[in-house]
Amino acid sequence: MQPTLEAVLFDLDGTLIDTAPDFHWVINRLLEEEGRPPVEFPFLRSQVSNGARAMVCAAFEIDIDHPDFSDLLQRMLRLYQQHLAVDSALFPGLESLLDRLEQHAIPWGIVTNKPALYAEPMLRGLNLAERSATLICPEHVNQRKPHPESLFTACRQIDRQPQHCVYVGDHIRDIEAGRRAGMRTVAAGYGYIDSDDNIELWQADHCIQRADQLLPLLQSLYSFDDR
Repeated sequence: MQPTLEAVLFDLDGTLIDTAPDFHWVINRLLEEEGRPPVEFPFLRSQVSNGARAMVCAAFEIDIDHPDFSDLLQRMLRLYQQHLAVDSALFPGLESLLDRLEQHAIPWGIVTNKPALYAEPMLRGLNLAERSATLICPEHVNQRKPHPESLFTACRQIDRQPQHCVYVGDHIRDIEAGRRAGMRTVAAGYGYIDSDDNIELWQADHCIQRADQLLPLLQSLYSFDDR
């Protein structure tokens, strides 16, 4: 008999939502303001999971000790606040998955290292805020991923046992956090993976290369009986 799936938790950028298009616009707008040429989308996309600091450093070819870094970072974040739900969208196939989970009363939620200042309005802009059973950001915990605290916090909020939950992420820290929480983990190979990264080495329970592979994977592992 298949076990029952109690909840599915997602990392945000690069796992649940493709946010790279909005980051690409923001970075290129900042480069334009500085009289510099734009960066190509694939270059910027590979930096998204590393955070805003990494994107600024990569685009401007500087490090965080550069005298212009702090100003560029703050300007980038202000631009992003104005442009964080314009071209961002669920990855293909995930709308069907969320619909199916909701039909079977299986809660889904988000555990991210993205600050709530950006995560909350983005979810509202994409009409996902009311659908998500939980949103855990760095402000809600003492230790961010790869520490498992945020995953335990999400499970307490939705009253589910971690060992009966799945965590999906596109970074090794996501998989480490999920494993440390005792969850089944899925590595999202379609996400913002560094070119020299091999997701097969992350020790995830499962690896997928397209977002639309997640629903059939979960159906093969769990009972989707109505509850």
